[in-house]
Amino acid sequence: MRPKLRFLSDELIERIIAEARDILEKLGMEINNEGVLKLLADHGAKVDLGKKHASFPADLIDKALGTAPGSFRLFDVLGNQTHEFAGDRVYFTPGSAAIHILDQDTGQMRRPVTADYVAYAKLVAGLPHIAAQSTALIPADVTEPISDSYRLYLSLLLGEKPVVTGAFTIASFEVMKNMLVAVRGSTQELRAKPLSVFSVCPTAPLRWTDVTSQNLVDCAECSIPVEYISMPLSGFIAPVTLVGTLVHHTAETLSGIVISQVVNPGSPALYGGSPAAFDIRYETTPMGAVETQMIDCAYSEIGKYLGLPTQAYISLSDAKQLDTQAGLESAMGATLAALSGINSISGPGMLDFESCQCLEKLVVDNEIAGLTQRLVRGIEPKEDFPAQPLFEELLQEKHLLIAKHTRKYLHDQIHYPGPVIERANLSRWREEGAKTLGDKAHAEVEKLVAAYEPSRLPTETKTELTRLMEAEARHHGMDALPELGS
Repeated sequence: MRPKLRFLSDELIERIIAEARDILEKLGMEINNEGVLKLLADHGAKVDLGKKHASFPADLIDKALGTAPGSFRLFDVLGNQTHEFAGDRVYFTPGSAAIHILDQDTGQMRRPVTADYVAYAKLVAGLPHIAAQSTALIPADVTEPISDSYRLYLSLLLGEKPVVTGAFTIASFEVMKNMLVAVRGSTQELRAKPLSVFSVCPTAPLRWTDVTSQNLVDCAECSIPVEYISMPLSGFIAPVTLVGTLVHHTAETLSGIVISQVVNPGSPALYGGSPAAFDIRYETTPMGAVETQMIDCAYSEIGKYLGLPTQAYISLSDAKQLDTQAGLESAMGATLAALSGINSISGPGMLDFESCQCLEKLVVDNEIAGLTQRLVRGIEPKEDFPAQPLFEELLQEKHLLIAKHTRKYLHDQIHYPGPVIERANLSRWREEGAKTLGDKAHAEVEKLVAAYEPSRLPTETKTELTRLMEAEARHHGMDALPELGS
């Protein structure tokens, strides 16, 4: 039996959805994109172009929910299926778009550069419980207009896992799409075997910018999966109550569903988000707060009630170092998310309110992911009944270490974490250097980066990716891309 966690009753979910629909119909959304407004008007929305505003009638919402797919699959760069976002399956992805990296040598946060991204991509390739890459770091050694496409380029060039990404400009989407097509070989194959998910973010309160709404349209036209990332802040840019925040999140996410489905009925998406409980004492948005985690799990329940696959920014920390706070917030978030059946769990590796990636923390979070994946497999009998023969053997042999039953089910039943999790006795721990968690995590980063095997993407495809990226760099005034090293 798979263990499950719920925060909302069906009756409360229905009321939250009803209130969100009412807000969309009576208050509507500000949409700063004339093309999107006209598209909505063509499909029955009440639109005021002058005020950049659209109201969403009930039948338009119903129609969009009727065509939004209840599941979809992701594939790696080689065309192998890696994900099926359906039911309560859970997959872990590193947090995305960090502007800092925690430098283990100095203990300080700094701006990342290409060499950091290369190390990150090589590390993710060796982490078995991290199912996808993300464009996790924003390298500071390339010009800003190409930072979106450059991150995707590095991930596609160096890694084989699918990529969670996003565009901060309208212009960058085209080259990013062309890279995805280059990997797949054609637009038809990209539709058939998607290898990326784009984050698209409404802006609280009840607003879509020109860039994010256009990104949503562009992805839908190409059937590129998206994750809707609504970000209400409880007590600041959303009601202070968790239910009020959920109404806010539901309204913004439903508006995204409508936009994508009027563009291309059946376009795949994750019902996601990155809300937070605002901490008025520090004027911060704590992603490790228990209320933030509760909101994440609850809106996933709403998404599942609507029949949609889900995503959340959870399993991350607001700590500034790989310390006890980082561990407790990340582990608690991962556990709650897995028990809630959130399909795409984004956040591993992240510190400091989603602004910093830490490679050592990513190694630790990979272990947390493995533990939670064992947790959700639950408990079920494995030739345990009748119990008497097994206990007769135990009484006779005084142990079951080499029993047939043990050998058959040992690795099925007991999850063995990697070397960063300490399970040796005290004397052995001392003999092996009395290493801290940080010491072992750093050693594991170095080991996995050194053991990296180049992506098996065909050489001609890598050449085409580099051609596209170099052309984009020249267009924005860069004579050459940074060296990637060996």
